[in-house]
Amino acid sequence: MRSLFVALIGSALLIIPAAAQVSAPAAIVEDVKGEVPGVEFMDYVLPGKVIKLGAKGEIVLNYLNSCVRETIKGGVVIVGTEQSKVSLADIQSDKIDCAGPKPMLSDSEASQSAATAFRSIAVSKRSSAAAPVVAVYSVVPLFDVAGKGRLVIERKDIAGERQDIALDRKTLAKGRFADLGKVGKPLAAGGLYAASFGGRHIVFKVAATARRDEGPVIGRLLRF
Repeated sequence: MRSLFVALIGSALLIIPAAAQVSAPAAIVEDVKGEVPGVEFMDYVLPGKVIKLGAKGEIVLNYLNSCVRETIKGGVVIVGTEQSKVSLADIQSDKIDCAGPKPMLSDSEASQSAATAFRSIAVSKRSSAAAPVVAVYSVVPLFDVAGKGRLVIERKDIAGERQDIALDRKTLAKGRFADLGKVGKPLAAGGLYAASFGGRHIVFKVAATARRDEGPVIGRLLRF
């Protein structure tokens, strides 16, 4: 088993670009069962991280760029950039509807993007030339705000719908995640929205086929 573990680490490091080893996280932990050292629920994990599940441990990883969701039971896991490498493990991988990396916009960029998307809808509902910046696939998005403050969500395709939500330690999961299913009201499937927090903005659309429940993390995660 030791030789398999060493070989796994060596091969994984070869396929992870050097820049990725020290930069952005590759995945987020949706669930953990059993005693799994070094990772917790809703942790971001970097490429190259080794996760030892043992005989009874289980983890669910959501890859941010590839939209792959993995349920892994037992063995050893090495986090990649788009999927995991495992040894002596049972792994189930699914492709999830998600928008991939979530760009962050300045005030002027957010306003311009929302206005352009709004004009596109008004001119032609069939036009995709000015698509919204990102999409979510649940009516209760999960916002990574990384701290307390005020989260404002405004609908852009229909006037008058607005939520202004005060976020503090009691309402944030792990001190950084605001779950709209717990702190606000569900959004409308097919709706176009702009969210702001701490001077940062995201323009997004709730997919027409969005789930009414929470669903996988990467299908509803918006990162400021």
